[in-house]
Amino acid sequence: MRGSWQRETALTNNIANADTPGYQPQEVDFESQLQSAVSGGSSPEEAQFETVTRPAEAGPNGTAVSVDQESAKLAENGLDYQALTEVLGARDSIVRSAMGINA
Repeated sequence: MRGSWQRETALTNNIANADTPGYQPQEVDFESQLQSAVSGGSSPEEAQFETVTRPAEAGPNGTAVSVDQESAKLAENGLDYQALTEVLGARDSIVRSAMGINA
C-alpha cells in the first residue's frame, strides 16, 4: 500500500505541474519492486520504492505532462489501492477468525 500511496503522490504532483514549463513527470513502479522483493525471498514490507523522473519530450506547452494520461494513471492507481485494501481486510478477517476473535 505504501508504494501505491507513493505513486499517487507522484501522479498528483505531475498533474499539479502540468503547466510548469520544463517540468519532467515523476513515476513510481512499485509493482516491479514488490515482485523483486518477493521473488528474492524478502518480505513485501521490506520493498523500497523510488520516485524517479521519467524522461520525456516536452510538448507544445513546454511541459512533458499529459493531464489526460496522468489522470487515467491516477484512476488506475486508485483501483489498485482499493484492491489492496480489500485484500488486507480479508487477510485480517482470516487471521481474526483463526484466533477466535469475532470483530
